[in-house]
Formats: sequence, C-alpha cells, structure tokens
Amino acid sequence: MSTASVPVPVPASPSHPLRERNFRMLWAGQSISLFGDQFYLVALPWVVLQLTGSAVAMGTVLMAAAIPRAVLMLIGGAVTDRVSPRKVLMSTATARTILVAAIAALLWFHVLRMWELYLLGFAFGVADAFAIPAFSSYLPSVVKREQLLAANSSFQTSASVITIAAPTPAALVIKAFGQAWAFIIDAVSFLFILGALWRLPDPPSAQTGMKKPSLWKSIGEGIASIRRDVPLRTLMVVAAMLNLCITGPIGVGLPYLAKTRFGSPTAYAALVSALAAGGLVGALGAGIVRVRRRGLLLLGVCVLISICLGPIGMLRHLSLIGTALFVMASGATLANVNIAAWIQQRVDQSIRGRVVSVLVLASIGIMPLSLAAAGFLIAWSIQWTFVLGGAAMLAVVGIGALQREVRNIE
Repeated sequence: MSTASVPVPVPASPSHPLRERNFRMLWAGQSISLFGDQFYLVALPWVVLQLTGSAVAMGTVLMAAAIPRAVLMLIGGAVTDRVSPRKVLMSTATARTILVAAIAALLWFHVLRMWELYLLGFAFGVADAFAIPAFSSYLPSVVKREQLLAANSSFQTSASVITIAAPTPAALVIKAFGQAWAFIIDAVSFLFILGALWRLPDPPSAQTGMKKPSLWKSIGEGIASIRRDVPLRTLMVVAAMLNLCITGPIGVGLPYLAKTRFGSPTAYAALVSALAAGGLVGALGAGIVRVRRRGLLLLGVCVLISICLGPIGMLRHLSLIGTALFVMASGATLANVNIAAWIQQRVDQSIRGRVVSVLVLASIGIMPLSLAAAGFLIAWSIQWTFVLGGAAMLAVVGIGALQREVRNIE
C-alpha cells in the first residue's frame, strides 16, 4: 500500500528585529546617544592635549577610566544578573548625563582643570563596568534567539554610520563654538536612551522564587561556568592578549599622531571616520554573510589587523593611514558581531551578565597596561609604537592558531 509523501515544511526565516517595536526603541535611543558620544570622543583628547600637550597625560586620562572599568567589571555582571539589566542601564545613563553636563559647565566658564578630567574618566569607567554586561545581557530579552546576529549587526551598522557622520560635525562645532558645546550635545543625547529604556519592559527574572547567592559566590559561579566551557575560556585568553597589543597604539597613538603630524582636530575626526567606515562595511557583511567557522574568521582577521597596524606610525599621508584603519575596522567588526552573537546564543540568561563581565574583563583588564606603555613608547618613538604593537599581535595570533578550541569555534 503506497502513501503520499508529505513535504517537510521549510522553517521561515526570522523577521528582522527592526520590525519589533521594543527593539526599534532600544536601537533608536542607543543610536542617538552614540551620536552625542562622538562629540565627547573628539573633544576629550583635544581638551587634554590643549591643557598639557602631553601624550602621557592623555594616556593617564584613559587609564583613569580603564582601571575602574576592569576592577568593577565582575561586580557589574553579578549586579546585572541579580537586579535587572534595564535598571542598571538607566542608572549608568543618568550618571553619565550629569557628569558630562558638569564638564560642559566647567569648560563654558573656563575653569576646567586636569583633575576634573581624571574624575570624569574614572566615573565613566565605573559606569562602563556596569553598562557593558547589562547591555549584552538585556539585548537577548528584546529579540528572539534567531534574531541575535541581525540585532548585533543592526547596532554595529548604525554605530558605524554615526561614527562616520558625526566626528566631522563634532570637530566643526568645537572649532566654531568651543569644546563646551561638544559636551552639552553629548549630555542631551543621553536623554534619548533614558527615554527608550523607561518605556521598555524588564526581562523576566531567571531566579524568581530562588534564594540568591552572595555577591562573591555569584561572581564565582560566572567564572566557573567559563572555566568549564573550553572554547569560551580559550577565547578569553586570546582576547586579553590582543587588547594588550592594540588598545594603546590606537587609543593614544591616533590622536597624538593627528595632533603632532597634521595639527588639526579635523584630521583626527577623519581618522575616526575611517575606522567607522570600515566598521560599517564589516557590520553590513556580518548581517549578510553566514560564517560557519567563526574561530578561523577571528584568527584571519587578527592577522590582517597586525599587518595594517605596524606601518601606521611611518605613513605620512592622512589617506594612507585612513585606508589602513578602514581595513582593520572592517575585519574586526565582521569578527566581533559574529562572536558576540555566538556568546549570547550560547550562554543561559541566568548567568549571562556574569559570563559577559568575565569575558569583557579579559578583553579590557589589560588595557591600563597597554595605555600606559603606549604613552611612554610614543614619547620615545611614534613609529616603533605601532611596529611593536603589530609584531606582538602577530605573535599572539600564532599562539592562538595552535589552539584547537579557537580554530573550532562554530
């Protein structure tokens, strides 16, 4: 007796997250806030260099943010899992609004001193320690699991577009009206993410009816979960070493190079825009191209970055430096979006904030050392700072490529 074959239904492709109201609100609020941040990011190094003329001072301001960011990151992840990532994000955005507005007032009345910039950096570092794991933990509650890659791609795409478009207007505002207006614009922009978060719901608690462990035991659970997950653990080590090689040369070297070699905030804005343009290409590619071997993608991108990073200090034309930065950013963003989605899909909601905090700490915990070393190396030789960074990164990639766990990340 024959039976008619029943066609197997093909699963429908998930709708794009921008079709979802909650995601649209979060995306719009975050995008407007990021637009304001570009004014702050262009103005801050320029203010420091005008006050001191020192790459070491600029490096220490960045260190003032990097140290509390690293020290408090694990606590930020634990608090996120215990309280609510949405409430954590609202608290940090409120604190940033007040701080940036205060710096704007000091600049307006021409009474700003360096210790106040150190205080600003420190406070932003504290806010980052809570906001970074909170945002990564909150996003999977706003969209479906199968939408996470597109959601991360959307955020990275808008971030890249904004970072391309905003630095030049920021530099023009600073030149025409002064640095205070850059900080005023940033303070106002925070109100938009606050408004979006106010209207969004809290995610369902994963620990309803359960007795919560102590804060330190909670942190220990997050560390233990990564220790048991070999691919996550290996990725953490590779990320830490790569940040040691990159953060200082880019964070301190680029604004110093723009100031000393080209003498204009517009030149620095152009370099930031080149990074953003590369990021845009990488983000768009991540939303279109499906990568099966994400570990190999990460290693290949890191080789590309090391080759581009080394010569930057020796290049004399702004266009050539911008091209190198464009290539670096496009590859890095393609890899970052894929790895971020992989982590969000892999980790359970109940420990997501703590796991993300451990992974981010591995990436940024070594940043103070990188920033300090870059500040002193640049005082010796801007050219060798980038060469040493690229060579060290290439060595790290070689070690990472020998680890099967990294190569096999799917």
